[in-house]
Amino acid sequence: MMAADDFGFGTQIRKSPYFDATVRWGAQGFSVYNHMYIPRDFGDPEHNFWNLVNEAILCDVGVERQVEITGPDAAKFVQMLTPRDLSKMAVGQCKYILITNAAGGILNDPILLRLAENHFWISLADSDILLWAQGVAINSGLDVQIGEPDVSPLQLQGPKSGEIMRALFGDEIMDLKYYWLREVELDGIPLIVSRTGWSSELGYELYLRDSAHGDSLWERIMATGMEFGLKPGHTSSIRRIEGGMLSYHADADIHTNPYELGLDRLVNLDMEADFIGKAALRRIRDEGVTRKQVGLIIEADPLKGPNTTFWAVQNGGEDVGKVTSAVYSPRLERNIALAMVSVEHAHLGMQLDVVLPSGPAVATVVERPFFDPKKSLAAA
Repeated sequence: MMAADDFGFGTQIRKSPYFDATVRWGAQGFSVYNHMYIPRDFGDPEHNFWNLVNEAILCDVGVERQVEITGPDAAKFVQMLTPRDLSKMAVGQCKYILITNAAGGILNDPILLRLAENHFWISLADSDILLWAQGVAINSGLDVQIGEPDVSPLQLQGPKSGEIMRALFGDEIMDLKYYWLREVELDGIPLIVSRTGWSSELGYELYLRDSAHGDSLWERIMATGMEFGLKPGHTSSIRRIEGGMLSYHADADIHTNPYELGLDRLVNLDMEADFIGKAALRRIRDEGVTRKQVGLIIEADPLKGPNTTFWAVQNGGEDVGKVTSAVYSPRLERNIALAMVSVEHAHLGMQLDVVLPSGPAVATVVERPFFDPKKSLAAA
């Protein structure tokens, strides 16, 4: 691998404030997400998984860009973007939301943070919602300002993450509730800390509010976390598929609607507020969907890594859907997958065939998530 100072594809793919630190700490491969590098390789992904589920990992997720919405009409505007009812969202609260287009298709599945009465951040998955929001605002007649602030999140995830947070911020951080945020400083570094993350484990996100401090923040957290077994890492495909968490562009896209994913709880068609896609989503709800997301157990040799293409799902030689995310879980000792299949093939216990690169394999429809110990998603 080339030295950090000449690694890259030019200036159009941006680097996070933690980029050099992650290379120093062993990042060996990167993917691109929101037009930025994201570390995807710190060695064996199974080691990364066990570090996450047993101790803790620190991940550079500066790619989770923030769309900042301020102004007198900020709350009204944000509600236009999502079918989830935000009327009871308090200052200091976070919510998992879907952003839908006029056809009810999913444009993004971000976390929404409410920093103040008229101050929101949309913490993005991988699509250009800054452009969408600015476009929606033009003819809305609403008084809002929309931009991308200098904000770069880190994820500190895993069962030891709480102890590491206590060592960093003191006892008072321990009463931060699931899906709530707090404004804090660490050695004078301005942060928003939330109890959120993309891991299905106990976790926190630390939103750096001044990129000049990226290197020192990374080093400070790693130094504090050492005694708790903290390792540098990357978001774990194994753990997020175990937890049934979506990856945008894989499990959901502009052609996928919330009902196909079983995310009815994120859609409120009865609220007075209007939002983009309301009429379409009402029609989809009333007519019913033709396909649904399911979990699959695939009977085959352990997969060597996540799928890089959508594998056909068949019944009697006929295509009935596609595998969207698949991986081998060393904890469950199973190949597990999320798939989108026609509704008549979405019944628990049904046997289907998956066309792997190595050939067809038998798969069984099972419940999602595959592993979710005592974790309530209701609060999110």
